[in-house]
Amino acid sequence: MLGNGRLEAACIDGVKRLCHIRGKMRKKVWVSTGDVILLGLRDYQDEKADVILKYAPDEARSLKAYGELPDNFKIDLGVEDDGAEEEEDYVDFDDTDRPDLDLDLADI
Repeated sequence: MLGNGRLEAACIDGVKRLCHIRGKMRKKVWVSTGDVILLGLRDYQDEKADVILKYAPDEARSLKAYGELPDNFKIDLGVEDDGAEEEEDYVDFDDTDRPDLDLDLADI
């Protein structure tokens, strides 16, 4: 993401293009690193494109299964969730080593 609704995308043809997110998608669909997006190429500017659609991860896998994406194309590069449930991290505050904190509520 470059800001102001722009991003840099690596296309299947090997060209990196400066892309503009359509106004209809702004603040409704969030594009992050590793997402598969559909670009509309401009006739008059080869180095620029417009983001038309963001594919969901299952849609991207379907496109690859149907042969619409090349075999060397990697899906879910920026996705950290692999479907497995992670244990939550808990913080345990152990105050047993401080005897000065032993308070009795009846003394208050």
